Amino acid sequence: MSAVCTVTDESLDEARRIIAAGGLVVIPTDTVYGVACDPRNADAIARIYEAKGRPRFKALQVLLADVDQLDELGLDLPAPLNRLAAQFMPGAFSPIAEARADCDLKTLNPTPRGVATQGVRIPHSTAALRILAALGPLAASSANRSGEESAQSVQEAVAAFGDTVDLYFDGGPTQGHVASTVVAANPLSRDGIDILREGVIPQSAIRRALHVNGGGLGE
Repeated sequence: MSAVCTVTDESLDEARRIIAAGGLVVIPTDTVYGVACDPRNADAIARIYEAKGRPRFKALQVLLADVDQLDELGLDLPAPLNRLAAQFMPGAFSPIAEARADCDLKTLNPTPRGVATQGVRIPHSTAALRILAALGPLAASSANRSGEESAQSVQEAVAAFGDTVDLYFDGGPTQGHVASTVVAANPLSRDGIDILREGVIPQSAIRRALHVNGGGLGE
């Protein structure tokens, strides 16, 4: 049976070995539990899709420990997502970043205009941030079989995946089944954004933040 661990130096060392070998770990976040792997390992990413029964056209997020990792990964947040990120990250906010030519993530999504994109998030969770600081950025999706409710506890994640996942981090129960709010930049849409998924942060709060102190949609 796969190990279920609290977040300790020893369990982080083991998780680091698992991720380097192309394995999967389950981690707690501020919304729901997630199943995660090395975002540069195509075989590990395929394991997440297989474990979840998730269609390949549905993208994975990349979880970060801090906003500086965006630049390290070769990702940029276009306006006005950069302004929203300053207000809502860390938290249940998932902006769609644009990839530069030097980005080597295997989770990128091509677009008709020729720019690859990547959804990113910084969880507002002490346990998650400790894990991400130790392991580096992780490709992730909610810890559940596709079409089922997201896991709110490590026990629910274990019930969903069993030995398919190599290590489970137990961070206690999460706040609910509702996931993060996903937002993309679109200069042709209202306020210059598209709300791709309304989650914990309501659409009204996202749009209101764009107009605080006179707003504007630029840098």
